[in-house]
Amino acid sequence: MTVSAPRVLVIDDEAQIRRFLDIGLRAEGYQVLLAANAAKGLAQAATGSPDLVILDLGLPDRDGHEVLAELRQWSRVPVLMLSVRDAETEKVRALDAGANDYVTKPFGIQELMARLRALLRQRPAGEPEAPPRWDDGQLSVDFLRREVRLAGTELALTRKEYAVLAMLLRHAGRVVTQPQLLREIWGPSHVGDSQYLRIVIGKLRQKLGDDPANPRWLKTEPGVGYRFLG
Repeated sequence: MTVSAPRVLVIDDEAQIRRFLDIGLRAEGYQVLLAANAAKGLAQAATGSPDLVILDLGLPDRDGHEVLAELRQWSRVPVLMLSVRDAETEKVRALDAGANDYVTKPFGIQELMARLRALLRQRPAGEPEAPPRWDDGQLSVDFLRREVRLAGTELALTRKEYAVLAMLLRHAGRVVTQPQLLREIWGPSHVGDSQYLRIVIGKLRQKLGDDPANPRWLKTEPGVGYRFLG
């Protein structure tokens, strides 16, 4: 059986870096996808099924942290961050947000290749990816466009409402605890602020027309958290 070479997506606005990585990765036997900005990078991530993403923090259309956060709403693909920012706080922020590794520019190609091999070894074989779109015939969520539609009509959700819905959808059928939701969406300093979450869940239910006493999508697990009935 022939095993296809791992596919690496490079999202970086510097043409020289893209060319350097393209040559280096192909020389090591990788397939390569290239994107010069966040919009194209997210589109390639959704359609190109990369095995690993190299993501620059300083993109022209969006900050790399935002791109990572959006990608993590529907994908567990390993992400290696690239940046000229070498402050420890930047590295910690990226790793806490779901990056798997962080390399500061300028970098050596051999060290980068070793880090890529390590990340690819860590990923479980056959690990399922969440699709970039979820649709049950009534409610649909396009993670790439950040669009939510109910019976074909687009819903106007706030950033927090969308983030809560996306996180629950990512774990559909499983309970997500209140501290998990608060930590990921509001930040570590807000894990005790459950009233914020209750307000957002309430507004989400209103917009979805979801009855808390007989829920179709958002079920409360008393004293624990919430579950998306998918």
